[in-house]
Amino acid sequence: MRRLLMVARRLERLTTFVGRLGAWAIIMLMLVIITDVTLRRWFVIGSTKLQELEWHLHGALFLLCLGWAYSRNAHVRIELLSERFSARTRAWLELTGCLLFLLPYVVAILSFGVDYVAYSVAYNEASASPTGLPNRWIIKAFIPLGFAMLGLAALSRVLNAIVFLFGTTEDAARSTFARSHAPEAQS
Repeated sequence: MRRLLMVARRLERLTTFVGRLGAWAIIMLMLVIITDVTLRRWFVIGSTKLQELEWHLHGALFLLCLGWAYSRNAHVRIELLSERFSARTRAWLELTGCLLFLLPYVVAILSFGVDYVAYSVAYNEASASPTGLPNRWIIKAFIPLGFAMLGLAALSRVLNAIVFLFGTTEDAARSTFARSHAPEAQS
């Protein structure tokens, strides 16, 4: 069980690193937006490249932070129901949800996403606008990368739930699942 926790922690560190790195895109995004608004408002200069760069940066920011957010439990849940469940019930729900829904979905997105990027590279896809950005494959490559990070974060949560549910009390207390549900885990 300790090996499972070790693997889970390494996966979580990787998704955290990628998420924190991706979060820096918000600085670039803000600068691009400010530049675009300034040029439009005071100089009446519109730029398709700046507008496209805005959504490229926004997409990269979201996709790179997806796994990090999931590992930090910062995603949408139905708290009205789940907060009433015991820690063991929540662990079972997490384990079942990841194995039956999240991980298969991630595998499907990875499968299609890699083909999506390969097609874009093969055809040297660019913006539909003549003044837009070239190399559309760059932003498309963030789709499988972001979902790979989400898959690794889900795998980390699965391993933590397994340790919490089937490990010794000592091992279960070390799992991040136990720490994220501390009040019930101690009772």
